[in-house]
Amino acid sequence: MTYRPTHAPADHPLLPEPKIGVLVANLGTPDGTDYWSMRRYLNEFLSDKRVIDYPSWKWQPILQLMVLTKRPFTSGANYRTIWNTEKNESPLMTITKQQVAALRTAAAARYGEGVIVDFCMRYGNPSTFEVVDRMVRQGCERILFVPLYPQYAGATVATANDQFFRALMRQKRQPASRTAPEYFARPSYIDALAQSVERVYATLDRRPDVLVASYHGMPKRYLAEGDPYHCQCQKTSRLLRERLGWEPGGIDTTFQSVFGPEEWLKPYTVEHVAELAKAGKKNIAVMSPAFSADCIETLEEVNGEIREAFMHAGGETFTYIPCLNDDPAHIAALMELIGENLEGWAD
Repeated sequence: MTYRPTHAPADHPLLPEPKIGVLVANLGTPDGTDYWSMRRYLNEFLSDKRVIDYPSWKWQPILQLMVLTKRPFTSGANYRTIWNTEKNESPLMTITKQQVAALRTAAAARYGEGVIVDFCMRYGNPSTFEVVDRMVRQGCERILFVPLYPQYAGATVATANDQFFRALMRQKRQPASRTAPEYFARPSYIDALAQSVERVYATLDRRPDVLVASYHGMPKRYLAEGDPYHCQCQKTSRLLRERLGWEPGGIDTTFQSVFGPEEWLKPYTVEHVAELAKAGKKNIAVMSPAFSADCIETLEEVNGEIREAFMHAGGETFTYIPCLNDDPAHIAALMELIGENLEGWAD
């Protein structure tokens, strides 16, 4: 619906009814698995100074002349093993759309038509710039930005927020804005994680010897420079263990997706699961609490490369526990977060 401001002249342009926007953001996905789609996506991702903070004069020649010459082929091949061929999109895109559909239904039930829920990707499409512009044209005078990362990291939450602020800089009439904080310690999120573990364990003939919580890694020096990600991952595992009622040592915290020559947060998941197998722990379960949706890092890396490392080292049973995705408990936890951060705007 549109309206003309009170006392405005007859030729004043019609304006959309004022609305509130909720913009959820995830990492991103290539548009396809071909070389150029992968190269565009990887170039945007690996050029982000929040992700790789080397000086441009040092990093860009390596990226453009070496990394982006070969990596699009290998990454494209990896994506093809998990690609949603029916919809011609990555699983992350499919799942994000499902999450947003569920959030729209919940928001409509709670707030009516005055709150719009949409999504963007930090890298790739739909871009943050595109979606912010669309929401403003739809009449969103206030926007809550919600990065879909349970734990805070500069390379995830901060860079998503950075891009949101850059998008606001392009608007002639900026909407009022808020950014939602990380939610790793929220009881509703921990409870959703615990339910996912309990649900999978209930289907198994034998209880796994160990539950491995594999988080995305980062260079170890980021921790020394003040990034709280490592601490928040450790706390997530502890809170999950306590919610499950397990004794200390019931969950191993590890880190995956190592890139480049630097030392990253340890232990590395791929090495740790092999060590477990060699130590006689032949039956393990693995989950990825840092990811709000299954993606290349979980479906191909964890359930592919890391599974293979475990089995090659003598493991017998590898159980992957999916991410929370659009599970109702996850959607309820996200709506709780959104509701708290809309207070004073849409009560």
